[in-house]
Amino acid sequence: MKDEQLLLNNQSLDELIKMKIEEEFKSSGQKPQKTKRVVEKLSDCPKDKIFSNDAVFKLYNRLNKTETYINGTQADAMIGIQHGIREKILDGTLTAFSTDDAYVKFEKAYV
Repeated sequence: MKDEQLLLNNQSLDELIKMKIEEEFKSSGQKPQKTKRVVEKLSDCPKDKIFSNDAVFKLYNRLNKTETYINGTQADAMIGIQHGIREKILDGTLTAFSTDDAYVKFEKAYV
C-alpha cells in the first residue's frame, strides 16, 4: 500500500526501487548474528558437534610425514567400523586414534 501511495504522489519508479533495496538492506542487517565459541577440550564439546563439520581434527600422515586438518565428518569416516574408538571419543576419554597410515587428534570445535 505504501508503494501505491508513493506512485500516486508522483514518485519515479527508480526512486521506489532504490527505497525498496534500502529497506531490504536495513532489515537484513538487523538479524542477530550467532557468534560461535571455540572449544579446545574434547570433554567440553557437545557430543553432536564432535563428528560434525564444526569440529577440527589434525591428521598426521605417517607415510608422507605431513600434517593437515580434517573435519569431524571425515574423522568419523576414518574410524569406520571401530565402534569402541568412536564411543570413547564421544565420551571424552580418548582424544586421538590411529589408522594404518595416519594419526588423528581432536583439535577444536566451534559451538
